[in-house]
Amino acid sequence: MAEIKLFYHKNGIIRLSRSLDFLKSNPIGSFLWIDLNDVDEEIENELEDFLKIYIQEEEEMIEIEVSSRYIETNDTLVINSNFLLSNFESDPVSFILKNNILVTVRSQELISFHETVKKISANPKNYPTGADVLVALLETRVEFDADMIENMTQKITHLSNSLNMQGADRNMLNEIKNLQEKTMMLRENVIDKQRTVSSMLRSDFIPKELQPKLSMIIKDINSLIEHINFSFDRLDYLQDTFLGYVNIEQNNIIKIFTIVSVIFMPPTLIASIYGMNFSFMPELGEKWGYPFAIILMVVSVVIILIYFKKKKLM
Repeated sequence: MAEIKLFYHKNGIIRLSRSLDFLKSNPIGSFLWIDLNDVDEEIENELEDFLKIYIQEEEEMIEIEVSSRYIETNDTLVINSNFLLSNFESDPVSFILKNNILVTVRSQELISFHETVKKISANPKNYPTGADVLVALLETRVEFDADMIENMTQKITHLSNSLNMQGADRNMLNEIKNLQEKTMMLRENVIDKQRTVSSMLRSDFIPKELQPKLSMIIKDINSLIEHINFSFDRLDYLQDTFLGYVNIEQNNIIKIFTIVSVIFMPPTLIASIYGMNFSFMPELGEKWGYPFAIILMVVSVVIILIYFKKKKLM
């Protein structure tokens, strides 16, 4: 749903407006955050002309080069970052900080944005500028990433508990593969925030009093990366275990076929010998020849079965 939100200070609290005309008719210094959610290009152009900023196209926002994801000019800080949704789809978000006003551009509803709105509404004095809101958004996003990683860990644990000889099938292998891909997406998302926050720590656009918060975010991100790497290791272990179970099952099948083949080799040999029908074979002319051959086959099978039992091959 297309929506524009303008957050501004008034009488010690943070209020909300949804009109660009309101922005133009009030002191610009009272505004701290302008949030654009899937708005029309006309609104973006109007805001660009009024604030003297440049709002990037989505193709520019998703560029992977560092120079495209973090840009500092004389009066503007531009940050592009991908935010993962609950279904692991990615939504590019652009942050533009100029004159202590933060402009965010996105195309999806994001839980981290809703949670940040709750934070600044509850404690307006803690968010005097757009830079404070920017740090709060990143902080909330990292918290949401931590929840996603925790949920992923629970899925891996459940998969690990259900993995056994009987449950090792193709669906489980696909589940391991899907979890590996999602974990990789989480890792890319967290590392993207790590680069962003590291650059912000060296930026003059971020007030010095916000640096402790950024340092804490970096520590949280580092711990998340360690947790993700551990999840990667667990998934690799599960994959190796799955392949081990498959090999054991295949070996058991081959073993069964081998035992059956060995058991029927002597009877087959006996039947082949008496199937040659040479005239000088004495058993061919005797009445007891047929039952003799049958008994001989049975005895050969019993001997082989006894041998396998003693060797514990069965």
